[in-house]
Amino acid sequence: MPNTQSRAARRKLSPKYGWVVMPLVLSILMSAVVSAVSTAMTVGAIAQFGSRWPNAWLVSWVVGFPTLIMVLPVVRRIVAALVEQPR
Repeated sequence: MPNTQSRAARRKLSPKYGWVVMPLVLSILMSAVVSAVSTAMTVGAIAQFGSRWPNAWLVSWVVGFPTLIMVLPVVRRIVAALVEQPR
């Protein structure tokens, strides 16, 4: 008999949510990296980094996620115009 807990852990979202999950994950990762680099360049790798970076990341993500939602259709069209599609 399969373990119901392991089945629940493997459940995935419906494909209809892909349009929001992809930019959500991308915005989280990208804003984390960019804000970490920007914060490190501003305050250096010192004790202040740990206290300043979370706020910098949050602001970056709040701007980045809606921006990705808005520009993703345009980016897809630009990429489609530049990259040959598989047959």
